Amino acid sequence: MKKSVSLSPFHARNRHQGEYDFAALTAAHPPLAAKVRPNGYGVQSVDFADPEAVMLLNQALIKLFYGLDWQLAPGSLCPPVPGRADYLHYLADLLALDNHGNIPMADVLDIGCGANCIYPLIGQAEYGWRFTGTEIDEQALKAANQIIAANPGLQRNIRLRRQKNSAAILSGVVNKNDFFHAVMCNPPFHASAVEAAAGSQRKVRNLGLENAAPLNFGGQHNELWCEGGEKAFVAKMIAESVALARQCVWFTSLVSRKENLPALEKQLKALDVAEVRVVNMAQGQKQSRFLAWSFMPAAVRAQRLAK
Repeated sequence: MKKSVSLSPFHARNRHQGEYDFAALTAAHPPLAAKVRPNGYGVQSVDFADPEAVMLLNQALIKLFYGLDWQLAPGSLCPPVPGRADYLHYLADLLALDNHGNIPMADVLDIGCGANCIYPLIGQAEYGWRFTGTEIDEQALKAANQIIAANPGLQRNIRLRRQKNSAAILSGVVNKNDFFHAVMCNPPFHASAVEAAAGSQRKVRNLGLENAAPLNFGGQHNELWCEGGEKAFVAKMIAESVALARQCVWFTSLVSRKENLPALEKQLKALDVAEVRVVNMAQGQKQSRFLAWSFMPAAVRAQRLAK
């Protein structure tokens, strides 16, 4: 059974509502102060075309709202923190639907945690969830572990695993005794390096920069593209999820391109899953969503989440 869930533009529990409070942000992270200046409207802001400014802003957000020190490896994907937080809050709501409206404690598997490890960091701070993050890139895994080690208490609640098989997503990183209440994933968006480069150049032009300007959000190749793009990645994740049907309550993945949903939903229907949901999110003018599916009937999900 498929249900479409329409949700408000900004999640009510998202801490990043309204305009940035740069006084509070610079107090939390003083290096940001050098990048803050009035914009064309006379309002305090940063130059979002400046990679260093974007990095410092995100570090300040994580420090101010979550009390964490966050150092990102050069060239790694610098995620927009407010949008990443929204995925976690909507995921919490999804789990609450099977738990009498109460957000449960949860064990969450984050596929492709990256060097930034952003979902485990926010999810642990907001909900006390335990996370297992997987990552195919050894250097990204090392960087993520350094972030965890730099923040006391996280090592007990966030563990990372290397995906050694470049052709696999879920296979090989879930042990036979593992059980997860949710899987989350932000899949590579582009279908090729050429497509990723073209997308980067469009962003450069939109920001009014020179073609050689560094991209403000960064990103390594495995974070930005894979063969077949987002659609192929999520389709493979769905196929691999069948083997783990009894080991996870909800599988979820962001789907940036709405036109990819019909084929993915058709694939899920053919697998006769118990439930499919499309959870719509919107951050400002950007529309986003995640696809969720479960092989467990509602009664079984409720029993599992109650534990």
